[in-house]
Amino acid sequence: MDQYIIKGGKPLQGEVVISGAKNAALGILAAAIMTDGTVVVDNLPCVRDIKVLLQAIEQIGAKVERVDCNTVKISGNYIDSVVIDYEFIRKIRASYYLLGALLGKYKRAKVALPGGCNIGSRPIDQHIKGFEALGASVKIEHGMIEASADKLVGSHIYLDVVSVGATINIMLAACMAEGTTILENTAKEPHVVDVANFLNSMGADIKGAGTDIIRIKGVEKLHPTEYSIIPDQIEAGTFMLAAAATKGDVLIKNVIPKHLDAITAKLLEMGATVEELDDAVRVKGPEKLGSTHVKTLPYPGFPTDMQPQTAAALAVSSGTSIVTESIFENRFKYVDELSRMGASIKVEGNSAIIDGVDNLTGAIVRAPDLRAGAALVIAGLVAEGYTQIEQVENIERGYENFEKKLQGLNADIEKISGDDEKAIKKFKFKVG
Repeated sequence: MDQYIIKGGKPLQGEVVISGAKNAALGILAAAIMTDGTVVVDNLPCVRDIKVLLQAIEQIGAKVERVDCNTVKISGNYIDSVVIDYEFIRKIRASYYLLGALLGKYKRAKVALPGGCNIGSRPIDQHIKGFEALGASVKIEHGMIEASADKLVGSHIYLDVVSVGATINIMLAACMAEGTTILENTAKEPHVVDVANFLNSMGADIKGAGTDIIRIKGVEKLHPTEYSIIPDQIEAGTFMLAAAATKGDVLIKNVIPKHLDAITAKLLEMGATVEELDDAVRVKGPEKLGSTHVKTLPYPGFPTDMQPQTAAALAVSSGTSIVTESIFENRFKYVDELSRMGASIKVEGNSAIIDGVDNLTGAIVRAPDLRAGAALVIAGLVAEGYTQIEQVENIERGYENFEKKLQGLNADIEKISGDDEKAIKKFKFKVG
């Protein structure tokens, strides 16, 4: 297994270009199989989850051509199966989008129940509720979820909880149902809007994405399109926190500043300087970050996917901060790892009480999940001495060329294979 080795203590300096949004890309790639023509998608992030989903799409017969690492052509004309029982697909949460896409196009689908990061309970009851409201019968057997219908008919669906996954999945199925679907209490995240825009570019009729109510008029078929995915707000936010925590000065390019408002607001409260440009933000860290309180909420609230990175920065702030997690119950698994580096964090229920310390110290830690791993990288960049982060495959699920982008910002970080003592010694000799 690969690991990162980091020597901390250097401010991040320079410019970094943000990749396409992983969470938008997963929904869009699933939607791309809903037309028989060839769809071109660019600004794809070159990350592990995307590669796995493309393999699954190929497995059912779709033609997938990688133009380059960030561009793909997909043709759903050759699909010969609606059954996806693929060992790797269980590793990514977004595998369930293939259920909505196949159900919408073929009126039947059978997909292995999804996996992904173990950050808490993420039931699919709202997905099932939506499919059943459209006229499908749904059953779960032998680790597979199967949905089928003679035809799908538009319906009025109220989601009991705000769910990004259910909003996208129902939208996929409903866009090829007969009549109109009104979907209420929907998620407003930017990647929900991006998937809707993509479907509309293929001829779907979806209005209201980004608001509480989405109206979908079903169409008989979708047509080919070319589409560019929005920038990744979570990758951008991660670099914003890293810049602030390391007392750095970083220009973060290829972003939509509006999508970053909640993160920007907290950074300003912590004493960082944030300058917004048309498609970039510049973040300067203060000599010492201040404390703040954070509560995760559905968009436009503070994103749960930025909670661990924010906690890592607050670990070296002045004063006491409280981070409250209202989305996933297992999102504090990184706390024990940060504590090994000298952080003072106490978890009580769904809140972490963080007493800022003067500095962290390097240690051997492991990345328990994607965003927790990113938080440990930030901690390693701040810490005195050397930090080794194991299980970086979790980080690579959602960050493209993470260590290379950080190297471009003057960070001392390297990815090495396994416990390669020679490589570790070489790194330590090089950085001094």
